[in-house]
Amino acid sequence: MENIYILGIESSCDETAASVVKNGTEIVSNVVASQIESHKRFGGVVPEIASRHHVEQITVVIEEALKQANIQPADLNAVCVTEGPGLVGALLIGINAAKAFSFAHGLPLIGVHHIAGHIYANALVQPMEFPLLALVVSGGHTELVLMKEDGNFELIGETRDDAAGEAYDKVARVLNIPYPGGPQIDRLAHESDGEVDFPRVWLEPDSYDFSFSGLKSAVINYKHNADQRGEAINPMHVAKGFQDSVVEVLTAKTLRAARQYNVKQVIAAGGVSANKGLRDALTATFNKEDIPFYVPPLKLCTDNAAMIAAAGTSMFKAGKRSDLTLNGRPGLELLSWNK
Repeated sequence: MENIYILGIESSCDETAASVVKNGTEIVSNVVASQIESHKRFGGVVPEIASRHHVEQITVVIEEALKQANIQPADLNAVCVTEGPGLVGALLIGINAAKAFSFAHGLPLIGVHHIAGHIYANALVQPMEFPLLALVVSGGHTELVLMKEDGNFELIGETRDDAAGEAYDKVARVLNIPYPGGPQIDRLAHESDGEVDFPRVWLEPDSYDFSFSGLKSAVINYKHNADQRGEAINPMHVAKGFQDSVVEVLTAKTLRAARQYNVKQVIAAGGVSANKGLRDALTATFNKEDIPFYVPPLKLCTDNAAMIAAAGTSMFKAGKRSDLTLNGRPGLELLSWNK
């Protein structure tokens, strides 16, 4: 079989990225321009600033990805780009760059769902075996996705309010932890010698949905009550209690779903899957269950273009194509492409 080379482009939030991936499994190049320093003083991503940085960086990262891969546009089979969800202005920069590249070089264009990209980041590490269960945990998403076959997605659980990553960011602000707060809370939790006991939100007994808004509010109330009494809190103990609550709920619901659907493999995906506490808990849990569990290396957990190219390769094989009317879709649903 002839090799398939895909150029992936990602610009859904605050990373401008381009990558060349071979056969959906081998990273040939992966270039990411981060904007963390620009957004840090605002305590979060400012959409207008993100879009301006994408405009400045998009052609540079595409050229660098092709250079590092030592590949010419004529050697590519297609160009894939994040279609949504994400910040609409940021999405449009990557999409228009991809459309221009596709048109200029006569290449097929494929719009890719951002979360599908996070899931397929695992294909860059080891083969995906179906049926599998994916726990997607990021700043805007917390979902359990059942995949019975390649390109088939069934949403069996999702957040009803704050996503886990969003709760991390809000708690970090309450504790005066600089952006991005998630990694700092993870570090503090591991260094802590004690913890505050925060609630676990399980919802209905048979539900695979998640809710972290109440937990976030519990942390905020704990801090406010201490302030009113003139008492200092221990940020490490708060971080430990908060993280333990999040990790316990995520792990328990993922385990219950894996048993119910009798999956061959469990994978984690999304930026929060870089969290050491969550990675350790999931690894230990599924080792005991003798169910294979995988999570990508840290550089493939956060937003990157290799994951978009990996998912795009599966779409390319399935005959999926976009045209030059492709547009940014901030609320894009995760739909199967093998139907």
